[in-house]
Amino acid sequence: MKKIIIISLLLNIVFISCSRDPNKKIIDITTNSLKTTINDKGAFVNFIDIKNGKDYISKDTIVSVMSIRIDNQILHPIFASLNRNEIILNFENDVVAHIKVEEKETHFTLELISITNKDIVELIVWGPYPNVINKIISETVGVVRGDEFALGIQALNIKTLGGYPWNESDRMPAFDIFRENDPNNMKPNSDGSVLYRVEAAKPTASGSSLQAYCRNRDKERFFEDFNHKKIVAPIYNDGGVIGSKIAIFGCPVEKTLETIGQIEITEGLPHPMINGKWAKTAPNASASYLITSFTEDNVDQAIELTKKAGLKYLYHYGKTFENWGQFDLYKGEFPNGIEGLKKCVEKAEAAGIKLGTHVLSNFITTNDPYVTPIPDKRLAKVGSSIITNDIDATQTEILIKSPEFFNQMKNNNLKTVVINNELIRYGSVSKEAPWRLLNCQRGAFETEALTHKSGEKISKLLDHSYKVFLTNTDLTIEMSKNIANLYNQTGLRQISFDGLEGNRSTGLGTYGESLMPYVWYNTLSDDLKSHLIIDASRTTHFFWHIYTRMNWGEPWYAGFRESQTEYRMKNQPYFKRNFMPGMLGWFKMTPETSIEDVEWLLTRSAAHNAGFAFIAGDEAIQKNGNKNKILQLIGDWEKIRLKGLFTKNQIEIMKDIDTEYTLVTSNENEFDLHRVNSSKFTHNKKVRQPGEPLYSIFNFNHSGEEQTINFIINAIDCDISNITMEMDNYKKIKLPVSLKAGEIIKYTGGPKAYVYNINWNLISEFEITPSDLKVSSGDHSITFDCKFNNSGKEAKAKLEVRTFAPAEKIAISK
Repeated sequence: MKKIIIISLLLNIVFISCSRDPNKKIIDITTNSLKTTINDKGAFVNFIDIKNGKDYISKDTIVSVMSIRIDNQILHPIFASLNRNEIILNFENDVVAHIKVEEKETHFTLELISITNKDIVELIVWGPYPNVINKIISETVGVVRGDEFALGIQALNIKTLGGYPWNESDRMPAFDIFRENDPNNMKPNSDGSVLYRVEAAKPTASGSSLQAYCRNRDKERFFEDFNHKKIVAPIYNDGGVIGSKIAIFGCPVEKTLETIGQIEITEGLPHPMINGKWAKTAPNASASYLITSFTEDNVDQAIELTKKAGLKYLYHYGKTFENWGQFDLYKGEFPNGIEGLKKCVEKAEAAGIKLGTHVLSNFITTNDPYVTPIPDKRLAKVGSSIITNDIDATQTEILIKSPEFFNQMKNNNLKTVVINNELIRYGSVSKEAPWRLLNCQRGAFETEALTHKSGEKISKLLDHSYKVFLTNTDLTIEMSKNIANLYNQTGLRQISFDGLEGNRSTGLGTYGESLMPYVWYNTLSDDLKSHLIIDASRTTHFFWHIYTRMNWGEPWYAGFRESQTEYRMKNQPYFKRNFMPGMLGWFKMTPETSIEDVEWLLTRSAAHNAGFAFIAGDEAIQKNGNKNKILQLIGDWEKIRLKGLFTKNQIEIMKDIDTEYTLVTSNENEFDLHRVNSSKFTHNKKVRQPGEPLYSIFNFNHSGEEQTINFIINAIDCDISNITMEMDNYKKIKLPVSLKAGEIIKYTGGPKAYVYNINWNLISEFEITPSDLKVSSGDHSITFDCKFNNSGKEAKAKLEVRTFAPAEKIAISK
């Protein structure tokens, strides 16, 4: 009895001891800057800055090293132990995971090397790792920064996705998260929230979190994407969760980017270079580039145009390829194929210019050999059924067992199914059983119309609004190599991966988006990897290690200054906090583009240290009377920006979207930069009672020394004559010209003003008295009037008044 009591007391003491030590450690992990402890519950206990001893982990939740998901439920470890450098995590359902730990100077790594009962594990989650850091949340690259210390996570292979399984499609969501006085320099929405493209790092109420995950893909499953409620994600044998690996690091804030670069090198991640420097820190990573059409015959003119613009990259604009998929070069522009394009590249290289082109990723045109005359088995499919009767080669109604993959009509752009080697387009699906595809076009896209037996598989092909088909994973890999081979053979030095979202057709989500450029990059020659700029229209956590920059913002939707402007500006703080070069997207010069519009763009470029793509098509180059001045200004501004010669004060002022500057050459490599006070007014045609004045009075303020105003007058949708301006109600100026619709008067100082057509080609000039246009510091008014002739519905005259601040000198050292 005494023995029983003693044993009972001892067990009670052991129990009390264990209950008082819930964070019994099994391992300490230490790098140069970070120390962390993992306890016997398989959780991180701390994230300690070694320099000052401060712990940044969140204390209000369990921070599991790794969790698993079974039957759509996240399970945390029950207990953990250590065997040498392996952490052993025990879960419910007899799941035991072995995680290899390695300490490095800058980081430590965690790799899942084995797991029992893998068949029931849907996915594993690294984290989330909540912490109290919240000053800068770099959601894509996976870093959070405070005043002194940064924490980060890096996925070390492509199947490990930065983020959390918020969506079964493996797409990362955008979250509106309220952050009062947001420190990330983001423009908040009207409710004070900020849009984050949440991925490897995420803001939280108490700070932030870091997270990554990996999915077992050895079973067919379903996902929602492409405006389809149900798409089959096929099996993909990539080893599943085994081999998933991450790096965790902590470092002083100023060492963050350097640390990520060291992780890339140490762990064998992509580490692209530009002229011998890591692409993420290379000075010309944000270099602007010219987009124009060229062929084997006229590439010399395109090279000269690029040199006039002072740019170093020339990007092909036009029809580069006969097809997308095999990417055969378009014979109309490159009749000698690969050899012809290679000679263009060599000519450009000799002139100090690098050539690039645009690819729409895994989009496959209907004329491509992957589609016709025999469709490739690897074209992406929404899903499949079977045909329920024999059909001959002419039948236009096809009976199918189930309509579920065929009647999803949103984003069903080609309405194409495949049976064996035949493509068939259908008009609709019957409303009730027996289910039928109606109004079928047999032998579509020049495939052969065939007979088919009942019970044979019929599959709906996945497509895109560009009227193209998409790829499964194997075909994505092959197409990536097709593009890489083109680059290896020709020496092209710039690429833009557009349409990467199409690779979600693989069923891999952001994994698929990263897969295409990853395979492409790994297929490139070493020489190309060291001298290459990689543009992308989309970003993902792993892809961050490959692309040079994201450059999107399209010019097709509004005027030069208006098209996607808000989107372009909102991208800049996103780029900055994610250690990405600033880029403003594409801008298109038309015959009507003005010098003032281009300097507005160049001011934005300087404000955000952001490059841009400048489209100068044949029509604009032939017709725009400003083209030479525009190209010169692009080169001058770009040279000053890339050398970092704009001051902090200038940059801060330029960030105001309405601020304008102009750059004037004073001597070779010396410039005068003037801030412009631009006041824009519209004088509309009025209908009023007899005797009531029809003129308009406009007010503006000039805050500088006395000077002569500049002005621009445009006739919009009408002819105008009898043009008068009266300064401050006493100096009346009659302009001795009439304007036809679209014509412009421009005065930039001196004794003459000039009349231009809509394309800025000079029509005439007339004398003007500068003293009549002099203004002193203060408020002023202009009374403007004109006669409207042959007017349309939108008849008006636009007046812009421009005054200038004193010159700020900029000198470029030779």
